Amino acid sequence: MSGNQETWDGQLGLFEDPSLREAPVGRPVLVFDLETQKSFEEVAGRNTRQLGMSVGVVYSFADDRFHVFYENEVHRLIDTLANAELVVGYNLLSFDYEVLRGYGEFPKGTPHTLDIMVELQQKLSFRPKLESVVQATLGEGKIGDGLQALRWYREGRLDEIAKYCQEDVRLTRDLYLYGKRNRHVLVARYSGSPIKVEVDW
Repeated sequence: MSGNQETWDGQLGLFEDPSLREAPVGRPVLVFDLETQKSFEEVAGRNTRQLGMSVGVVYSFADDRFHVFYENEVHRLIDTLANAELVVGYNLLSFDYEVLRGYGEFPKGTPHTLDIMVELQQKLSFRPKLESVVQATLGEGKIGDGLQALRWYREGRLDEIAKYCQEDVRLTRDLYLYGKRNRHVLVARYSGSPIKVEVDW
């Protein structure tokens, strides 16, 4: 027997193809996040579609660039997401996409999506915050929060919102790539060691 055969643990599946662990360089895979104009307290109930988009940011593996969209470009953003091979994000399905639906439906239905929060929620039975996942997994923290972004919107500081949103997209991209390469991510807890969560995206 060769050394590889002696140490083989019987797992096949995704591990058969190392390319599945690689970044989707040059492909229309997007990482997306947006910030809103209003808080839930400012709209009737939890009507996500009334929150309005202040800034949306997309990172594209096709050109290795971040793209910023403002409200007057929201329909171009919707078309961009609709034509992606895959859209990656955190809490996209119940939040970001619903904000966009306040402007109109996706032309081809909901884009093919990897919602990292949903993936983790299904395995943990609770909804971890992005901060707790990137802090434990990447050793990095967010540079602000949504309430600060709302204040910036009221002050007309869209450039600051764009920087903050772009940083969240970068963290989400790096989290996605970490999980893709290592087949797990970590979730911080209030006490004790982080929780290791196996992933298969």
